[in-house]
Amino acid sequence: MAVIEELQKTTQYLSRQRDPHEVDEPILRVEGLSKAYESGAALENVTFEIDMGEQLAVVGPNGAGKSTLFKVIAGVESPTEGRVHIFGHSPRGHICIAYLTQRSQVDWSFPVTVADVVMMGRVGQLGLFRNPKAQDWEIVNNALEVVKMNHLAKRQISQLSGGQQQRMFIARALAQQAELMLMDEPLGGLDLNSQEKILGVLDDLRRANVTVLISLHDLKIASQHFDRIMLLNHHMLGIGAPQEVLNPENLVAAYGGHLHLVPTEDGMLALGDTCCDEQ
Repeated sequence: MAVIEELQKTTQYLSRQRDPHEVDEPILRVEGLSKAYESGAALENVTFEIDMGEQLAVVGPNGAGKSTLFKVIAGVESPTEGRVHIFGHSPRGHICIAYLTQRSQVDWSFPVTVADVVMMGRVGQLGLFRNPKAQDWEIVNNALEVVKMNHLAKRQISQLSGGQQQRMFIARALAQQAELMLMDEPLGGLDLNSQEKILGVLDDLRRANVTVLISLHDLKIASQHFDRIMLLNHHMLGIGAPQEVLNPENLVAAYGGHLHLVPTEDGMLALGDTCCDEQ
């Protein structure tokens, strides 16, 4: 697992490539973030920060703005108002951010292998027109080892299961040597076994001090596997420990009539919508 050790040493290298990393700044700070489209506001005055190595689950109903939040943090889209700082600088000045989009937005018929996709994570380090060296292929192989997909390196991506597709994208982020991973619904549409494998990889990333933001629909998984969660419905309804954020008042404010609260022996069970893409 040499790539895990490599991840822990990347800050100094990356700082020489693009914007420097301010050592006394959090890895991510979002201040007064708003994003509006012609159809209306996707995000309104969202403010929070996370430190290096944290894993934060972002939950909320369909159309709540979770995907939009990730795109703005990644620098894919610009905010209407507010700012995003990665180690004190704009996200577009960094190559340490990996944005893992929803699987439904990927053309899976494109004729490339798993190893080819993972190697794409090295482009930010190599530049567009430089050929990968033996060290780069070693990093790719190690990344595939972390997600337990070495045996699938030469397989066409069209032949992968949903869970394998997600693990391939995590491997690409590892090969990129990303310090901040934004995972948009990585568990969506996966069976229980595939979900457990992804959650196991997240445990490895936690031990490697990789910072993760992950959007989820499953409130139970969010509360059981993450120390902090954010409840989002265009504006931030709460952020903190699951038992503090997922209270009946916040849940009703987030999900409205689409949420049913069912008392159980273990506490309140929330049943809400669980599918579909969003902005």
